[in-house]
Amino acid sequence: MRTKEPEGTHQEGPPWKIVGKFSTFEAADAKRIELSEDLDLQVKIHYQGTENNRYFALKTRANPAIALEEALNVKRAEKKRRKARLNKKRRKK
Repeated sequence: MRTKEPEGTHQEGPPWKIVGKFSTFEAADAKRIELSEDLDLQVKIHYQGTENNRYFALKTRANPAIALEEALNVKRAEKKRRKARLNKKRRKK
């Protein structure tokens, strides 16, 4: 029985995308090392599949900190555009 609560809350980040499926871990690891040179990208290997069809999936996603900053920039730009449009309507009167 668990009595301790987790220290931090889990925050969802950008979704993971499957880049490739490999039959061996070594092949997936070689591709992971190649892709991990990009610092803006997170890479992981996930063992998955059905009982008869097992494989190593190589998954990537944008770094959550960078994705959050980009989302905030888009939101700020949208807000600026709305304000400018509203001010333009007010000036016409």
